[in-house]
Amino acid sequence: MKEDLTEVDISRIIEMAWEDRTPFDAIEASYGLNQNQVEDLMRENLKKNSYTLWRKRARGRKTKHVGLRTFGVEGRHHSYDQHKHRK
Repeated sequence: MKEDLTEVDISRIIEMAWEDRTPFDAIEASYGLNQNQVEDLMRENLKKNSYTLWRKRARGRKTKHVGLRTFGVEGRHHSYDQHKHRK
């Protein structure tokens, strides 16, 4: 599956992996890459130091692993004033 990814896809996967609240399961649902494949992709596309920082950040983070979450995800987050009309 990794062979079919475009540069845009890879960029988006990296962005999703860096986001604290985006679980690996969401990346797998969108791009078909499991956690190990995402780690490999990150290792291949980031500088060594950046990859190390990311791994430290993502390892064990409850929000990155659906099974560890204590909350559900109901769609996308919306700011409390996102749909207010401006004058």
